[in-house]
Amino acid sequence: MHTAEGVPSKNFDNEENSIDLKKVFNKLIDKWHWFIFSVFICLVASFLYSRYTPPTYQIKARLLVNDDEKGGGISKQAGALMDLGGLMGGKNSVDNEVEILKTRFLMEQVVRQMELNIVYTRKSNLISRELYRAPFKLNIIKGIDTIRQTRLSVEELSGDRLKISSDHFEKDVKWNENFDVAGIGTLNLTQNNGLKMPEGEYFVTVSSIDSRVAALMKQLSVNVSNKQVSIIDLGLSYTLPNKGEDVLNALINRYAEANLSDKNAIADSTYRFITERLNLIASELGDVENKVESFKQQNKLADMTEQGKLLVQNSGEFASELAKAETQVTVLSDLEDYLKDETKNKRVFPTSLLPQDLIFSNLMNQYNSLLIERDKQLLGLTEESPFIQNIDTQITGLRKGILSNIQSTKNSFVVTRNKLRTQLKEAEGQIGGVPQIEKNYLKLARKQQIKQELYIFLMQKAEETAISKTSNISIAKMIDPPKSEVLPTSPKKSGIYLAGLLFGIIIPILIILGKEVLNTSISTKEEILALTQVPVVGEISHNLSSDNLIVANQSRSSISEQFRALRTNLSFYLKTKDEKIILLTSSMSGEGKSFTAINLGNILALAGKKVLLMELDLRKPGLSAKLDVNNDVGFSNYTISPDINVKDIVKPLKINQNMFIISSGPLPPNPAETIMSENTPLLIDELKKQFDYIIMDAPPVGIITDAQLLSQYADVTLYLVRQKVTQKAQLSIVEDLYRKGKMKNLGIVVNDIASKYYGYGYGYGNYGENDSGSWIGKMLNKFKTS
Repeated sequence: MHTAEGVPSKNFDNEENSIDLKKVFNKLIDKWHWFIFSVFICLVASFLYSRYTPPTYQIKARLLVNDDEKGGGISKQAGALMDLGGLMGGKNSVDNEVEILKTRFLMEQVVRQMELNIVYTRKSNLISRELYRAPFKLNIIKGIDTIRQTRLSVEELSGDRLKISSDHFEKDVKWNENFDVAGIGTLNLTQNNGLKMPEGEYFVTVSSIDSRVAALMKQLSVNVSNKQVSIIDLGLSYTLPNKGEDVLNALINRYAEANLSDKNAIADSTYRFITERLNLIASELGDVENKVESFKQQNKLADMTEQGKLLVQNSGEFASELAKAETQVTVLSDLEDYLKDETKNKRVFPTSLLPQDLIFSNLMNQYNSLLIERDKQLLGLTEESPFIQNIDTQITGLRKGILSNIQSTKNSFVVTRNKLRTQLKEAEGQIGGVPQIEKNYLKLARKQQIKQELYIFLMQKAEETAISKTSNISIAKMIDPPKSEVLPTSPKKSGIYLAGLLFGIIIPILIILGKEVLNTSISTKEEILALTQVPVVGEISHNLSSDNLIVANQSRSSISEQFRALRTNLSFYLKTKDEKIILLTSSMSGEGKSFTAINLGNILALAGKKVLLMELDLRKPGLSAKLDVNNDVGFSNYTISPDINVKDIVKPLKINQNMFIISSGPLPPNPAETIMSENTPLLIDELKKQFDYIIMDAPPVGIITDAQLLSQYADVTLYLVRQKVTQKAQLSIVEDLYRKGKMKNLGIVVNDIASKYYGYGYGYGNYGENDSGSWIGKMLNKFKTS
């Protein structure tokens, strides 16, 4: 590795950059006033939020699901037929009831019932709060299909009139007067009896049913906290405790009504079926009785013989048995027709009409339970759902099984009926001596008895069905009615203020660290040392004034002392009398080469040394202009014209008798070739004889090669790095120059240091200036730099 002559070799390892916590902490402390301001603003925002945000209360209720249904539901009644449903993810009855309570349809019924899509608010002390019982009521006489959310302002005027206004609507109306509002429809306002309308501005927000339902569904919570019990916990977040309790009450009542309606479906279906049959049988029985009465009157029958009585008794027993068989056949035929009717595939089955067969009754209960479960699941699922299709498959299978059972039972009763008919015919054949009139009477009497038996049977079943319906109760019982908590759940002031305090602290940290991360320019000495092994030989503070002659005009200032320190450091490089040329360059223009050249030359001249400044930036010279020197004749003239001598281009400076300058002269078309002129080495040799120090102000090395061409004459090269101007990536230039040895005795001078945490401090006061060492000066500098 090449190192500068006379400078000890330095081990340099490229290590990963780590976070310097001390540096970060110092940066945060330096911006303490940012934290105070941020915390103040965030706490004010927290106060305004907690002051103007309406409080939200949590309303809670609890339901107990019937234990008979726990863990079973349809699967308990359907037995093995529901095994497939269990594999497909079927839930127990408590979970099913939770899903039913979460259905949108249930909440929609509550919204329509309580007209929750119309919200009344009143403005008071710059705060609008919702009213539960407003002094007036908005009625939607004829709404449009899709209501657009609209906020209406209602203000009472004199003369029993009201002013109604919105963003694009304003009108004066009377009570009960209809008016049209775009986006809603035809409306009117009515007074609520018993409620006065205090002065103030009222608002009515009308939204669609769907949007209001969606908002309430987000505020509703339904869950089972303990799987060991069948208790459902309901919660609703609402700004008005009383209104929230009523909404939750209405939801529970609607749920109970729907549940009870499902249970009554079987009884209602059975009762309708019985009623239809009773009407038909009553009509037929009336016709038979009329025929018997007419037959007796026509034939003047009062009593029958003992033989006739005996035959009637025997045939009556057969007729009674036949009547029962006929009744069963008739009922089973009707049920068979009922099952074959495709329009009634999704209707519950009238179970109380069935024969007293345990297996048959279980099939009926399974069938009806599947139908009710299907209706419940359709509240949250679609017809294409695998679970619904599975239930439909089971319903179809059960329906076929029931129909097969009915047909088998019916065939059995038909055989019995036919046998009884044969026995009855034999009994009738034995009545040979009975007059023909009595035979005809017996036929009518038998027919009458059959109709009576069927009628009595249907009447009995109708009573049983009515009694069973009155005993139905909901599957769930309210064990804890809706009740609001005393304290609101939000906003919690302590939490809001704590959050405001945390945000007030975090925001400045994020801003400061964000600026640090996004900053690509040099900020600290540590960054320079981490990016290059070129030594830092000088550090120059920020010049608060625009004066370029700091050393000349303010010789006791801190910047002047920093140039004295630089002069001392240069003595370690320029050890012999022949080493006297100092080259100044940088990465780009604007990094302070001319400022440094002037004041460095001045500080060397104050030590009694004869100093020459050479303006060798032939592309963009600025040194002569800063020193107010005529630039008509200079370096470019000497390299081109043989008539120009050294004494013709060396000009004295007013700031110090030991300071001289060679300006650039007219800008040449080829600056690099001008510097490479054969006259340049001769000029340098002659100047070294006349001056103690020669300071070359060269162009930036990061842009053009002029500085590298001049480096062959230099004994030491000062590379200017300006804080917050020089980019970190540009330090690769000076590192490359150092590693490859392209410039002799290369060192870095850091210019325009503004931060006190840069890592520099000399301890000198600013004589003649504001004392930045005092606490007042430090405070002033802090606010200036921030």
